[in-house]
Amino acid sequence: MHQANPLFSSARRVAAVAGSRTVLGILGWALFIGGWWLAAHAEIAPPRLFPGPEKVFTSLYELLVEKDFASDIWASVKRILLSFGIAVAIALPLGLLMGAYRPIDRVLGPVASAFRYLPAPAFIPLLLMWLGTGDEQKIALLVIGVLFFLIIMLADVTRQVPRVYIETARTLGLRAPQILLSVTFRASLPGYLDVLRQMLAVSWTYLVIAEIVAATDGIGAMMMRAKRFVHIDDIMAGILVIGLLGLLFDALFKLLHRTAFRYLESH
Repeated sequence: MHQANPLFSSARRVAAVAGSRTVLGILGWALFIGGWWLAAHAEIAPPRLFPGPEKVFTSLYELLVEKDFASDIWASVKRILLSFGIAVAIALPLGLLMGAYRPIDRVLGPVASAFRYLPAPAFIPLLLMWLGTGDEQKIALLVIGVLFFLIIMLADVTRQVPRVYIETARTLGLRAPQILLSVTFRASLPGYLDVLRQMLAVSWTYLVIAEIVAATDGIGAMMMRAKRFVHIDDIMAGILVIGLLGLLFDALFKLLHRTAFRYLESH
């Protein structure tokens, strides 16, 4: 009797798990759309105020084909990517330093923790006066919405690096900057990526708030235009697109995590 190749067996298990996840994911969406269709046709609310999925999908098609909705989607994606990139560029070095050095944490931690409890929309009047009604105000709002959460969460990940790694590096003669970048930062990377994935979802939740104030393009601006004419199907199409974009970016982050840290998949 020949023993089964362990690599082949592992590949089959991975394929089976991936297949079951796909099937269950499709089932979840089918249940959601089916429940939505039943609720829309149960006359809980007037059809104009609560359209079914078929009307919303038709509206989405018309928005994309006839009303240049693709440019609004791209405008929103650019705002998200730019604002999130700025937030990460600020939060990552601060979170690394706060998590690695207690004195820095004691200085910056209370400030970041306090600002974390301030609602980002409360800054809108100030941002309008300081930056006007252009893209700068919207990007600044999106940055504020995630920045302080990012700092605290990245610092928490940094603190989770085992002390034995640090002590071993010191024993081998590495200096503090080398330990910070070669040991602490690299050991924290998988956790950092998980935090970024979670906080990007939060950034998407602020998108509509950022784009309803004096915006001429973007998904939020389209939804506000639809509100004026009580086009609920267009509004729901916009909500659906935000959800699908969020799902796409989440899947990209998961793929990046699996690709960059394959050694974690075996644990």
